[in-house]
Amino acid sequence: MSANSAEPRTLPLPLLDHHSASRSAVTCEYRCGNACAHDAPNESDNSYFGDLVRRVVNRRGALRAGAVLSVAAGATATAVGTAAANPGRGNGRGHGNGHGNDSGAAALGTDFDPVPPNTQDRVVIPEGYEQQVVIRWGDPVLHSAPEFDFWNQTPEAQQAQFGYNNDFAGLIPLDNAGIHNLLVVNHEYTTETHMFADYDPDKPTEQQVRTAWAAHGMSVLLVRRDPARGGLSPLPSWYSRRITLRTEFELRGPAAGSELLKTSEDPSGTRVLGTQNNCAGGVTPWGTVLSGEENFHQYFAHADRVSDPETRERMRRYGLGTGSSTRKWERFEKRWDASREPNESNRFGWVVEVDPHDPNSTPVKHTALGRFKHEGATIRTADDGRVVAYMGDDERFDYIYKFVSSGRLKNGRSAHARRHNMSLLDHGTLYVARFSGDSPASEIDGSGELPSDGEFDGSGEWLPLATGDTSHVPGFTAEEVYVFTRLAADEVGATKMDRPEDIEPNPSNGRVYCALTNNSNRGAAGHAPVDEINPRIGNKHGHVLEIRENHDDPTSTRMSWGLLLVCGDPEDAGTYFGGFDKDQVSPISCPDNVAFDRHGNLWVSTDGNELGSHDGLFAVPVTGPERGHVKQFLTVPNGAETCGPIITDDVVTVCVQHPGDNGSGPSDPGSHWPDGGDSQPRPSLVAVWRDHGHRVGEIGRR
Repeated sequence: MSANSAEPRTLPLPLLDHHSASRSAVTCEYRCGNACAHDAPNESDNSYFGDLVRRVVNRRGALRAGAVLSVAAGATATAVGTAAANPGRGNGRGHGNGHGNDSGAAALGTDFDPVPPNTQDRVVIPEGYEQQVVIRWGDPVLHSAPEFDFWNQTPEAQQAQFGYNNDFAGLIPLDNAGIHNLLVVNHEYTTETHMFADYDPDKPTEQQVRTAWAAHGMSVLLVRRDPARGGLSPLPSWYSRRITLRTEFELRGPAAGSELLKTSEDPSGTRVLGTQNNCAGGVTPWGTVLSGEENFHQYFAHADRVSDPETRERMRRYGLGTGSSTRKWERFEKRWDASREPNESNRFGWVVEVDPHDPNSTPVKHTALGRFKHEGATIRTADDGRVVAYMGDDERFDYIYKFVSSGRLKNGRSAHARRHNMSLLDHGTLYVARFSGDSPASEIDGSGELPSDGEFDGSGEWLPLATGDTSHVPGFTAEEVYVFTRLAADEVGATKMDRPEDIEPNPSNGRVYCALTNNSNRGAAGHAPVDEINPRIGNKHGHVLEIRENHDDPTSTRMSWGLLLVCGDPEDAGTYFGGFDKDQVSPISCPDNVAFDRHGNLWVSTDGNELGSHDGLFAVPVTGPERGHVKQFLTVPNGAETCGPIITDDVVTVCVQHPGDNGSGPSDPGSHWPDGGDSQPRPSLVAVWRDHGHRVGEIGRR
């Protein structure tokens, strides 16, 4: 379908009279158990590190002097050079009519006309681009899959079909030209009230429940890129695979076999059925895929009936609720009842690894990477061959983590090399981040306006939690650190963040970028106050963090940081776009996933746009005169969020998750995308490419 089939209905700008365009109630209930309507699980009283430092010395003067500061209990912070947020400020060379509608010389990879904010029930893309739905919920993955029938779904059909609510997508080339690729896609969660025409939330049928189990997990398939006409097409192949809540996983690493992971069905504590709520992920240098288990807490019932008070408290810290679960799965399998199988929930919340080259391989859950609500995990390789995984815990006031392997990468993508490299994530050190700002507390007033030095920036450190069988946290065994990572991070005083979601290293400049989506409770009574790294009260638009590790060494325990973006309406004084002229940028709200193109530009997808427009995908250079020049590349249909972007010279893909959730279900869907007419909405993966064989974001270049 051409980008020009209809003109998008634009919204008046500036968007000063906001109405909430955040997620519908049904999305919040089925995706995360309506987490934001409940108290944040982190009730620890660990201080913001910058506050501790200011009790000792004036932070700004000490940093300018290059001093190394020490405080009680071994807490340290070191300035490690120029803050990451200042490698080339934007100069506002754009001279259009504002909000991304025009620009001067665009950075390579971002040379396209921005899509205006809109509320079209379709994927809106720039002039000169084309698009295609690659695969939809219910389309065949395995050769045995029947034709999708919305009105007559079965578990047997769904376990051979593309699952529901696709999130992360990874593309692994099988040839140098990138013609044939393995495509791996997460299926985060199910929305039963929109999946089934006759669904009764109080009385789900066993067939509906088992169909939902089959709609979770991951899909692996072979796709072909058409070098002449563009787009991606799925192909039948030996690689095709569906991973569901009935697929066996192996628990590996230092906590495997722990008493904390054993159940009546698995007395070994090493085998788990299934993966769920798989959010973001990453493609490893050795050609496998990492996937993060995120909002697993909502699937478990009756945590209030657990007799042991310590177990109840651990469950509370992970958000397990009281009473029945939303989906009522505990009626059909006892493992979803926390009072009957109290360790079953400990077997979710991990980073999983899948080898898409071998459909008969057993997927792995890596316990060395810790257990929390993983948004995802992405890998950078150090100069000495060790690998580093970056991870965020997607919860208000939770933390940013990294893992540094003990072993070293073996080059090549043979089966032998993959087996060796998959073991790298089982041995190493798990860290959590603590940040400090370099501005006086009086200049961080919660409005989002910049302090007197012109940037939100500072320094930080990575605090070790455990290495192998050795705990670095007083009062915790190593197994307890891995299984109850949140509590261990509370203990060492990590910095409470505003929902750290996708975190990825930029292969062009080595810096690490983290999407902090939002936090409505920041600065509220009884919650953590604003600080320089989370500078807005009631932060509803989120921000993007840029980290530079000491000497550009990802194994370092020291870093500097800066905020690249403080998102929202450019007309709002409490927003920031890397120093670029705010008259020229696209409005952006609630950053979620991040990705990079060949030129090192950051691409950001959004979830829960609070500016009245649909969610979208945005490109922003991070260096040079265009640094901070946010440009919207596309928007998604009614009720949907934009997930899992893949950016190449030839094609951009996004996962369009939960379209139509703004409606009331099958009788009155909020969207008819992608099939149009009076059809039911279907989560889908979409490919977008330049016409006439030109490169993405490069006008006139092939």
